[in-house]
Amino acid sequence: MKRRCAASVMVGLGVLLAGCQGPRPDRPFTGPARASRHQQAIAAKVAAIYPRLVELRRDLHMHPELSNREERTARLVADRLRALGFDEVRTGVARHGVVGLLQGGRPGRVVAVRADMDALPIQETRDVPYKSRNAGVMHACGHDVHTTVGLGVAEVLAGMKADIPGAVKFIFQPAEEGPPAGEEGGARLMVKEGALDNPRPEAIFGLHVMPTIEIGKIAYHYEAAMAAADRFVLTVRGRKVHGAYPHLGVDAVVVAAQCVTALQTIRSRRIDTLDPLVISIGSIHGGNRSNIIADEVRMEGTVRTHDGQVRERVHRMMREVVAGVCQGQGAGFELDFAEGTPATRNHRPLVEAVLPVIRAVAGDDHVISPRVQMGAEDFSYFAHEVPAFYYFLGVANPGKGITAMVHTPEFDVDERCLEIGVNVMANVVLGYLER
Repeated sequence: MKRRCAASVMVGLGVLLAGCQGPRPDRPFTGPARASRHQQAIAAKVAAIYPRLVELRRDLHMHPELSNREERTARLVADRLRALGFDEVRTGVARHGVVGLLQGGRPGRVVAVRADMDALPIQETRDVPYKSRNAGVMHACGHDVHTTVGLGVAEVLAGMKADIPGAVKFIFQPAEEGPPAGEEGGARLMVKEGALDNPRPEAIFGLHVMPTIEIGKIAYHYEAAMAAADRFVLTVRGRKVHGAYPHLGVDAVVVAAQCVTALQTIRSRRIDTLDPLVISIGSIHGGNRSNIIADEVRMEGTVRTHDGQVRERVHRMMREVVAGVCQGQGAGFELDFAEGTPATRNHRPLVEAVLPVIRAVAGDDHVISPRVQMGAEDFSYFAHEVPAFYYFLGVANPGKGITAMVHTPEFDVDERCLEIGVNVMANVVLGYLER
């Protein structure tokens, strides 16, 4: 970044959003012509703070923190919410989570907005001025954008506090990517520690950046939004022997290879092809020398499903398939499942209630409903407690070379998504409260 104001190097998020001008937008986002005066007023407010949103996102991107280690990020979030005059700011929820309550000046209902804050253990390779300064840690899933959008919505709504009917609860969540081994964390722990209580929202909204969707577009699903994610560990046990005499042992590598292939027949031959399912093995290790038949191979993988019954059947089928392969080769096995996040499902009446607002703000031709995907999100724990709507924010710009997928070292976003994201979410929240 060629020009930075002095405030951008300070830790205080309030200073970052209050005084720094930052880079100018390529093109202001004003929404479609048919937007109401109320929506146009929000668009004007968002456009005014857009440069500061860019500065904030870049600051967060330069200082990423891993799951359950989001100390700096949480301080910045809490400081900003207090500076905005929030009625209540709770910290330390699920380790480093922050929950802020903005009480409107008129009576009404309570809704919640959720944003996640953690980064990933990835070394960033994209050469940009705001490149991560923490070696081996990167915001490769866009949570820096999510946090910035959440704080942008908080600022816009705080400036309209007297006119808000009801209250808005902002939930800034740590450890969405999963807590470290042996630790609790994420949305599940936030629910457990009362993030949705006192007061309890009647609806919750969340969004995720999506590099398969071009900038300016919003994607939604009426019901199924993201998959359940389960982890499994498969250990194949054979019998070690000299590599020149394989007939005297049991080759765990060969058996493991057959298991990898056989497991894919569950997807192709045993589950209805219209039911979403992914069985992926991402790690395989075995053996210790080129001329020794391996007696053990350990594999780790993930199972992604949308339907609960399919989820149960797949676990059972995997055990049956592996048992058959191993028995035929004289090998043994251990198969352990660790159930992860459940599927994220939107509340259809809630989606139908706010879609007209999204279309009015973004434009009909910019609101799309693509096929469901197999990514997972622990937002599902919130969605299991209260009606939820989780949608996707387009961030891709092929003309600028911004097309890399999330969880890759080249990932980045077109920063105009910040203005669009804040504009849409602020209108969604107000539109719902004013129904």
